[in-house]
Amino acid sequence: MYETILVPTDGSEQADAALKHAVSLAREHDTTVHLLYVADSNRDSVTTLGGKVVDALEREGERIVEDTLGDLDGTVDVVDAVEVGDPVETILAYAEKIDADVIVMGTHGRRGLDRYLLGSTTERVVRRSSLPVLTIRGE
Repeated sequence: MYETILVPTDGSEQADAALKHAVSLAREHDTTVHLLYVADSNRDSVTTLGGKVVDALEREGERIVEDTLGDLDGTVDVVDAVEVGDPVETILAYAEKIDADVIVMGTHGRRGLDRYLLGSTTERVVRRSSLPVLTIRGE
């Protein structure tokens, strides 16, 4: 049923819950999980460190992905990536690039005015994706 599962992460508890579910699916279907962090290009994150220009969000993404990979038990194949761009656009483009079968994402479970004021990357991916999107509510 699934050969390629995409799990966008931001290092949150909700993203971790989604990853746990995706790993469980991957074990059942003997599939690959793609772990993706998107450094949001809509936010200013470029800085100078040791005389070099670096993107702080990209470096944070690399750290988050590395930490997340360290928490996995190695029983499933995982491909990791850090991309820079608009989160929704980048997630959808990456899913298409890897020919994902499903996107698994965490949700904060916000309702009412909070949801509209704060926005939701997961909600926008759900609305725009031509692929199934499995949402997992964080604990």
